[in-house]
Amino acid sequence: LNHVVHNGGLYKRPFNEAFEETPMLVAVLTYVGYGVLTLFGYLRDFMRQWKIEKCQNATEREEQKDFVPLYQDFENFYNRNLYMRIRDSWNRPICSVPGAKVDMMERVSHDYNWTFTYTGKVLKGIINMGSYNYLGFAQKAGTCQEAAAKVLSQYGAGVCSTRQEMGNLDKHEELEKLVARFLGVESAMAYGMGFATNSMNIPALVGKGCLILSDELNHASLVLGARLSGATIRIFKHNNMQSLEKLLKDAIVHGQPRTRRPWKKILILVEGIYSMEGSIVRLPEVIALKKKYKSYLYLDEAHSIGALGPSGRGVVEYFGLNPEDVDVMMGTFTKSFGAAGGYIGGKKELIDYLRTYSHSAVYATSLSPPVVEQIITSMKCIMGEDGTTVGKARVQQLAENTRYFRRRLKEMGFIIYGNEDSPVVPLMLYMPAKIGAFGREMLKRNIGVVVVGFPATPIIESRARFCLSAAHTKEMLDTALKEINDVGDLLQLKYSRHRLVPNLDRPFDETTYEETED
Repeated sequence: LNHVVHNGGLYKRPFNEAFEETPMLVAVLTYVGYGVLTLFGYLRDFMRQWKIEKCQNATEREEQKDFVPLYQDFENFYNRNLYMRIRDSWNRPICSVPGAKVDMMERVSHDYNWTFTYTGKVLKGIINMGSYNYLGFAQKAGTCQEAAAKVLSQYGAGVCSTRQEMGNLDKHEELEKLVARFLGVESAMAYGMGFATNSMNIPALVGKGCLILSDELNHASLVLGARLSGATIRIFKHNNMQSLEKLLKDAIVHGQPRTRRPWKKILILVEGIYSMEGSIVRLPEVIALKKKYKSYLYLDEAHSIGALGPSGRGVVEYFGLNPEDVDVMMGTFTKSFGAAGGYIGGKKELIDYLRTYSHSAVYATSLSPPVVEQIITSMKCIMGEDGTTVGKARVQQLAENTRYFRRRLKEMGFIIYGNEDSPVVPLMLYMPAKIGAFGREMLKRNIGVVVVGFPATPIIESRARFCLSAAHTKEMLDTALKEINDVGDLLQLKYSRHRLVPNLDRPFDETTYEETED
């Protein structure tokens, strides 16, 4: 409620986010841990150089010692000596549908994670807490799969052409009209790859003489698109409206460097849900600033479309805002819709322009027909156009699962980042040794989790990232929570100084603290 008062009524609902400060002792021990690893890394590099230890990493051949080096030894130091120790926590091969439970192929390493061999055994029924299957549409049976199979038999698997040549199917046209209706915009365009939707379209929208204001925690696809555009890039602090407004003021007052001419365009880049922090963009404030300073807004809804809002229409609906206030609405079909590809929605003039000038539209192969049908069927289910309430029930189930899971983790004493309504739930691990240990211990207990460390996060903010799904039952979540609690005790991960008081009579959305926050 404080946010409603302090932001002049911009927010129509409570907006609660938590980023508890790293305890000083934990931060010191984390730096010490990385220091010890670095010292041992140099020792092992010395041993490899003198052939005391076998050298497994890529090195230059003796005949090429006078050439410009292909491999920079120091640049690969982190990979050799830190990442390699916990490499088994990533790239685990699964051999089933990435639904609420998965089957995983067992692998072992006999040379400290430099190589892996498969044992032939399959680990069955692992609870999947890592996939972006927010609404549970990653299935091998059901209406979506039946519709996709029917389209596969009619159209085949691939299109073998771009949209501008022989690859524009009636299904693509149907999808784009449906997406525009779903978003509440004039027009929309679909692309075959979510990453390329950002990286290839931003250069078509801005160029030299333009200014991009980008959140410091934006996804790599937004960062790459901004760099490829040739526009000037300035970074504002994560979700910090004072920082954004200062950059906007400076841009308008000072103009371009040296010439002091006005910027051709000012484009603000933000995400709906930030996939590493679990935070939700302060969209009402961003739109207010955008209108005040006459700039443009590019909103990436990769993680928020389908996952937020009463009917799954994303962060715009979540805040009760008008879609017309967002100039470029981007999102992906890879998460909530259980498919592949991305889209951009907005005014008809914008979409017509992108059809001609976007590299993704002109040069990339069209979306596969069965994938298009998966998106169409799942989107109609969410909208209720299939004649059922299954889609709405999934959106509500995801919201309930998110609130329940976050609340229980906080009651246990873990430091949890992000917004209380975000299905992306980062649990802070901090120390490098605990990254691998947490992933391995959870897998022993039949829980599949994603652990994240440097350089994907700041060096002292390693974390485990859970992604909730509507397909998770309460029994699955309780099983996962019990194991997380046990592993948290084993690895001493309960760092929070603001532990929630459990109260079974309390409604879902209320919280009580043992002590007042600073």
